[in-house]
Amino acid sequence: MTLQQPLVLAEMPSLSKLYVNAAAQAARRRLLGTHDSAVLPAESHEVRGVRVNVENLTAYQHLIGETASDVLPAGFIHAIAFPLAMSVLNRDDFPLPLLGMIHLRNRVEQRAPLVFTDTLDMTARVENLRGHRAGTQVDVVAEVRRADSPDVHWRGVSTYLAKGVFLPGIDKPTAVPPRPDFTAPDPTALWHLGVDTGRAYAAVSGDFNPIHLSVLSAKALGMRRSIAHGMYLASRALADVGPARGDSFTWDVDFEAPVFLPSRVALEITSEESGAGAWKRSDYVAWSPRSGRRHFSGTVTAV
Repeated sequence: MTLQQPLVLAEMPSLSKLYVNAAAQAARRRLLGTHDSAVLPAESHEVRGVRVNVENLTAYQHLIGETASDVLPAGFIHAIAFPLAMSVLNRDDFPLPLLGMIHLRNRVEQRAPLVFTDTLDMTARVENLRGHRAGTQVDVVAEVRRADSPDVHWRGVSTYLAKGVFLPGIDKPTAVPPRPDFTAPDPTALWHLGVDTGRAYAAVSGDFNPIHLSVLSAKALGMRRSIAHGMYLASRALADVGPARGDSFTWDVDFEAPVFLPSRVALEITSEESGAGAWKRSDYVAWSPRSGRRHFSGTVTAV
């Protein structure tokens, strides 16, 4: 796929408008038929001159459990870039339906710290359309730079699944590597997530997807209860890893089972040091203490 010149937007898109448009787009596709194309849009989207709201940053840090700091948490950067990423998935020439897509995994490269006084330029694009045993998956790539720098300071790759959507020319994997058996270890933390957890994270992230907000809105989209945002859970695990991770790191998370609200979530974090005694890597895994089912797992690795 050859990338064209980016489509430069005048301002950050509104997530609420994107969700409304996605609902209308889904209705049109039901009426007129689904896409028969397996081609991703080559054009990326860009917003320049983004400034951070300090009050929102402080509220995010408090909610997630991040140490109060001028440095933007990696999960916060994901949240402020998220509407731009969603705008690419909301294009008419994007071949998969936005509503109902499942967040499978996320990888962030925090290459250098960004602070709340920085003015940011952001780009987002889609790539790597491929088959999955349950549908079709795609990667959404977001990159963030300081406005005065050509270097990418933060890069995130989010993998989404359009369940039940099989596009022509996209082969479904013939073999799926089995997940290793999971035996719940002794937790290092226990989170108590109230029924309002989704609304609280939406208030600081801007992601008011109805599946996270209430029982009624979640049931309207086929869920039995509201579920916690995946990036809220991953960001809270990153905060629990703590400031030892330093300024530059990679952060990976694989989502396995949703966390229905209200809920308790058990978490184990194990850390490894380098030969020089400095922090090298932390692994984390979260599960339901009631059922023993794993919710998500990942790593944070020094760069």
